[in-house]
Amino acid sequence: MATTNDLKNGLVLNLDGQLWTVTAFQHVKPGKGGAFVRTTLKHVLTGKVVDKTFNAGTKVETATVDKRGMTYLYKEGTDFIFMDGDTYDQIPVPSETVGDAANYLLENQEAMVATHEGVPLFIELPTSVELVIEHTDPGLQGDRSTGGTKPARLETGAEIQVPLFVTTGEKIKVDTRDGRYLGRISDKS
Repeated sequence: MATTNDLKNGLVLNLDGQLWTVTAFQHVKPGKGGAFVRTTLKHVLTGKVVDKTFNAGTKVETATVDKRGMTYLYKEGTDFIFMDGDTYDQIPVPSETVGDAANYLLENQEAMVATHEGVPLFIELPTSVELVIEHTDPGLQGDRSTGGTKPARLETGAEIQVPLFVTTGEKIKVDTRDGRYLGRISDKS
């Protein structure tokens, strides 16, 4: 338990059995009446954002969310199996929890897994990953200067839009937040 005076950004609260992350807060002391705390909360699972006001000094229940760097090993049924690098414990994460991150997840890739009381809440990938293009149609001669795009299938099976000059088998950098093409990776080592 904590009071509203202890609120800070990133703190996870347990309100009515739901987990909410504090994204913004402001202590307000009006000239008349009692002080209060205005907060912006983000639902940990759905991402829904709400504004909530608490009276100053009100007790709120905090939740401990454990974020650990883990390695994605393999997919078993609908679960993604992650391994903790320190303890070598393997935990199954349901595909609903992994969500869109599955489009950019390769075996042996590092990811941040957030858990609460042993239950996986969400997966955080690095902001960009390097993936190989499994298939894309060749760009036509003369199309390179138009700045157009074409669909490409990545090695994870995800479809993204890439510039016309990119070819099958090339390694590219992809933004994991919105699936944008960020550039080619040269294999000069």
